[in-house]
Amino acid sequence: MHCTSLYNSPVGEILIAADEIGVIGVWFKGARHYARCLEKESVAKETPAIKEAKRWLDIYFQGKEPAFTPPLHMIGTPFQIEVWNILREIPYGATSTYKKIAEKIAGQRGLKTMSAQAVGTAIGKNNISIIVPCHRVVGTNNSLTGYAGGIEKKIYLLKLEGGYQNEYFAPKHKQTST
Repeated sequence: MHCTSLYNSPVGEILIAADEIGVIGVWFKGARHYARCLEKESVAKETPAIKEAKRWLDIYFQGKEPAFTPPLHMIGTPFQIEVWNILREIPYGATSTYKKIAEKIAGQRGLKTMSAQAVGTAIGKNNISIIVPCHRVVGTNNSLTGYAGGIEKKIYLLKLEGGYQNEYFAPKHKQTST
């Protein structure tokens, strides 16, 4: 059974979900893929894993790097989990690119290349936002793309960690009129 609890962060409400193994989700309210792996019949209850996730977030939002990780249960395909584990290796206050992650996976698999777009798709489906730091991934041209919680939150998190650089930019998308 999945248990859930709400957390009020400086950048909006966050839903935390856990099962008997660990935290399965940390989603900003209204984010793309919100509660994507959550069972329909979940119960509002603070489990030990959820309490640890809240403690982690309390420390994080004070602008400090937490010295622990709450128990996690990453739910996804083997490829997605491989990508998410690489995200966990990106240091606090640092960033990486989709291309570098794709190159790392290619190297681990003995391949010449790996699609950065496939990596981006896997990153976009990360259920454990912030703790599994998908916000630390930027485009090779310094574009701030692909954050399910929204670009404003990505910028806030990077600035909180001291990892924001003035060269970063949010791409302008063409808007079509109806």
